[in-house]
Amino acid sequence: MCVGIFGKICHWGPLTAIAIIKLVTGMTIHCSSMWWPSTTFGGFLNTLCFMSLSGLTLYNFLSSMYQGPGYLPLKWKPENLDECKYLQKCGVCQGYKAPRSHHCRKCGKCVLKMDHHCPWINNCVGWGNHAHFTYFLLFATIGCAHASIVLGFSLYRAINRLNYLYHKVNNVPLVHLGLTGMILTVLSLGFAIGVVCAVGILFYFQLRSIYRNRTGIEDWIVEKANYRKRNHADKFKFPYNLGWRKNLKQVLNFSGHPIGDGINWPIGEGCHKYSLTVEQMEQKNEKRLKSKTYKIIKPASGYWFPLSHGFTVCYNFPCTDETRLKLMVNDEVRVTRWGKYWLFGEKNQSNIPEGKEAMYRQRGWFPRCCAIELSERNDNILKEHCDKKQN
Repeated sequence: MCVGIFGKICHWGPLTAIAIIKLVTGMTIHCSSMWWPSTTFGGFLNTLCFMSLSGLTLYNFLSSMYQGPGYLPLKWKPENLDECKYLQKCGVCQGYKAPRSHHCRKCGKCVLKMDHHCPWINNCVGWGNHAHFTYFLLFATIGCAHASIVLGFSLYRAINRLNYLYHKVNNVPLVHLGLTGMILTVLSLGFAIGVVCAVGILFYFQLRSIYRNRTGIEDWIVEKANYRKRNHADKFKFPYNLGWRKNLKQVLNFSGHPIGDGINWPIGEGCHKYSLTVEQMEQKNEKRLKSKTYKIIKPASGYWFPLSHGFTVCYNFPCTDETRLKLMVNDEVRVTRWGKYWLFGEKNQSNIPEGKEAMYRQRGWFPRCCAIELSERNDNILKEHCDKKQN
């Protein structure tokens, strides 16, 4: 049990987040004791308000990390087996994916109503912890805005301390910060302002997601669905949008506990229970049909910044944490996404045990200059390249 508890928090994301929370909290309380002492009524309220925000931030952070998003049981199937035709299969979990569930390669499980995998909590954000994660973002933003005000005024008073003493200004509390204190205050102020900007933006996107009852993954599915059916009379209708009031109630409540079972979801009028999963399967089938096979002509190291392929390739790396493929000459890759300098695809493999294909799949990005498309017009180029290597 202890190994599981410490294993979840012993990761660069949670450790960094907790370090920032404690640094900003500690320096804000230290500066508040001089700038607005808690011996006064106003100072007491200021300290109480900030400590409440700090405590709520830490509580919701740990809750979102340890409560988790909720996972689909292994080898899951719907009660009515006739509905399996509307669902995607997960080769790793050896079962079907429930509506709104997606497999997370980092967690190694199918996550209920998966929004995204967050490295800061070392866990996915989904059905089980969506409320706690949203509250964490809210209280972190408000708390750091409060801290920014306290630290900013305290830093100003500390810089002008000698000036106040020289002019014998007695009605202004003096803030004394040594060299270490000054450095830590500036550092804390920078972190606080950074959190307000970065986490505030993330909070806005999460609130918008809850307002529309659409996760980040579902946003992408709907966007592609609208593009596919842009010339059709029957537009795609997102089935889980119940109106903003009901959408908010599905996630946000006082306790932060999830509502429902994470598998069965209420749907809007005129929608089918599996309309989203059917649309996603159609999109994946289209992607397979549009995919192209590439043959590797230069080894790909699998590094995030392959300097051997030039500065331009390194500078234009894909802005994603997806895997980078390590490939050898003559390997073949089925490419499904194209960039100017990088390609994304799945390595063609043989001799994989039957039924274990999903467990041995190798997908990721690799430099475009390492491969050439297998087509009639490129056959001669590939042959010439092979002849040069032999000579």
